[in-house]
Amino acid sequence: MLSTLRIKNLALVADLTLELQPGYNVITGETGAGKSIMIGALNLILGERADRSLIRSGCESCSVEAVFDLRGVEAPLVSLLEENGLEPCEDQQLVLKRALTLAGVNRQFINGSPSTLNVLAAVGEWLVDIHGPHEHQSLLHPARQLAILDAFGKFGREVESFGALVRGREQWARRKAELVMDEKAYAQQLDLLRFQTAEINAAQLRPGEEEEVEAGYKRASNAARLLELSQTVLELVSEGEGSLTDRGGAVGRALQDLRRLDDACAPLVTQHEQWAATLQELAEGVSRYRDRLELDPAGLRQLEERLNMLQTLRRKYGGTIAEVLAFGDQAQRRLQALESRESELERINAESARLEEEIWRAGQSLSAKRRKLAPQLGKAVSAQLADLGFNRSWFEVSARAPTREEFARDASLATARGMDTIEFQFAPNPGEPARPLRSIASSGELARVMLALKTVLAEVDEVPVLVFDEVDANVGGETARAVGEKMRKVARRRQVLCITHLPQVAAPAGAHFLASKQLEAGRTISRIHLLSRSERVEELTRMLGGQGSAARKHAEALLKAGNGD
Repeated sequence: MLSTLRIKNLALVADLTLELQPGYNVITGETGAGKSIMIGALNLILGERADRSLIRSGCESCSVEAVFDLRGVEAPLVSLLEENGLEPCEDQQLVLKRALTLAGVNRQFINGSPSTLNVLAAVGEWLVDIHGPHEHQSLLHPARQLAILDAFGKFGREVESFGALVRGREQWARRKAELVMDEKAYAQQLDLLRFQTAEINAAQLRPGEEEEVEAGYKRASNAARLLELSQTVLELVSEGEGSLTDRGGAVGRALQDLRRLDDACAPLVTQHEQWAATLQELAEGVSRYRDRLELDPAGLRQLEERLNMLQTLRRKYGGTIAEVLAFGDQAQRRLQALESRESELERINAESARLEEEIWRAGQSLSAKRRKLAPQLGKAVSAQLADLGFNRSWFEVSARAPTREEFARDASLATARGMDTIEFQFAPNPGEPARPLRSIASSGELARVMLALKTVLAEVDEVPVLVFDEVDANVGGETARAVGEKMRKVARRRQVLCITHLPQVAAPAGAHFLASKQLEAGRTISRIHLLSRSERVEELTRMLGGQGSAARKHAEALLKAGNGD
């Protein structure tokens, strides 16, 4: 659910924070009070096109920030964030932010990480559906309509299996494309792969070899200095006049004299003996190290050549020896495939043909299920529409799949979701044919169709936040009451935000917000605040068009009936 929406310097809003509630939220107010500003803010946070004219007059920038509580949300948002390198959600809270400036700078953030507008829009599609005279209406897209039909029929497993077949076909197609080329390109590929595999094989590489060679080269190139330093250490420790060993002997003799005079000095003698033994081990270790060192110009040249070769291979084929070896293995397999191109193409064609036949059978099975389900969805939505004032209208779902001949000519007709083309259609007027939902001109009609769909699909649709604007256009009386009841029904499983002018639609809401304009410091400010129960009665009375006792009693009755009191 959308838990918090903060709007800053947008249109008439200076700084507004809305704490929205679960279930059914309604926003009312006089025309021009700023109700639609919330829709504009949501459009921005969902990745819609930004209009700099929305920035509040006198300000350099505006911003919108939204916090979504993802508990209970089944959309694949976690994987979507991971795929795009974004920070994960903390305590299942997703934070979206968008800012734009007069200079045209447009920035967006997801969980504090900078994001592209496309990623923001992709995330937004799983979070909010806005229904009304706005562009963010995912139910108008054929792909989402197909997903809704599948969700209604619970075809998720069949769709996933079909998608796996299509992805397998694409893999075989890529392998075939790698082999199908003209003879000149074929010869060039063979020459290149043979050279690459020969060069890598001739090097006889070992994993981790670069560290060993680099260490050996460093030691060999500094052999003279290492010999000099080793000899210096030995001179100071044991071999030179006045060395530590000589001085340590004098110290030892003095300590022996001390012990003869005072037994309390015995521990000091022991410490000296330990130190002398350690010093002797040091001298022997340095001596052995010095003896292993040698000035070997030929060996140094060999190490230098080996190191240069390793660096060349790493530069050409990978950052490490392990990557170079992996490249060599891949090149070897590719070379073998090209050298046996004809037999490999036969194998690929046979496997592709087998997959095409399997895709056709699976697609036919899925299409049959969809065609059987489509009338059921149309009937269910039509029944809901009847309650919303469309007594002589109907809704239908058309489903078309390619013929065997069409599929044979163009196998790409089978996508990861199947072979069907789905179109939601609606006939609002008796005697007129049903038309695609996306071509309906009336925003009021469209919003009520969406509400009917959402009522039917409330248990299966994944989008957690539904926003309805102008859902009450051209309705009233009993139809308005039905709209409010359906809003509340949908809100049992989804968070619903509704902008309305009708008290019958507003009364069933669990949370009622009022948009108003105020004059502060000579400037108009839009504010939206949550109403108490008594304030709701006052607002419903205003919406009923009266201020007398009769209107107030009517408002109280609406509120009582709407909330089941």
